[in-house]
Amino acid sequence: MTERRAALPPTAYPSSLRRVLLLFLGSLAFCALGAVLLVRHDSVKAVLGGAAAVGFFGLCAAVSGSRLVRRRPELVLDEAGLDHVQLGRIAWEEVDGVRIREVEVRSASRRMIGLVLHDPAGYLARAPRIVRATASANLRLGFGPANISTVSLPAGPEEVVQAMVRHRPRLTVHR
Repeated sequence: MTERRAALPPTAYPSSLRRVLLLFLGSLAFCALGAVLLVRHDSVKAVLGGAAAVGFFGLCAAVSGSRLVRRRPELVLDEAGLDHVQLGRIAWEEVDGVRIREVEVRSASRRMIGLVLHDPAGYLARAPRIVRATASANLRLGFGPANISTVSLPAGPEEVVQAMVRHRPRLTVHR
């Protein structure tokens, strides 16, 4: 007789409200500066720079504002897989393993969780546009296409990986 494991409830990691609010406010500030460049300056460079700033930071403000309103968790782990706010839904069958990586960003060290996928190209074919756009840069830097930043999570990478293993006991943790 095979022993059956009781289903675990999903593990949800909410976004850091402070971080998302600061992103929203910073985006609005840069959007306003871009608008000033558009209105107050006569040079072509200033007008183009202002237009680019309004477009880019306006989009950033819209995305972070929608995250504030919807309050969707950053990461949800369940028996079938994981759902990440940027990476989308990934089934455990697609994941070969996980790895905690350390990345140097402007002389500071950041830790992230890299998902080692069985078929990265298959995932990228259906991945959200932002993931496809950053995947080539990630590959050039030696990373896979599916990486979870733990900066905005309320838990460290070790705790998140332990929760992943609780939901998928056969998950390989690469060191």
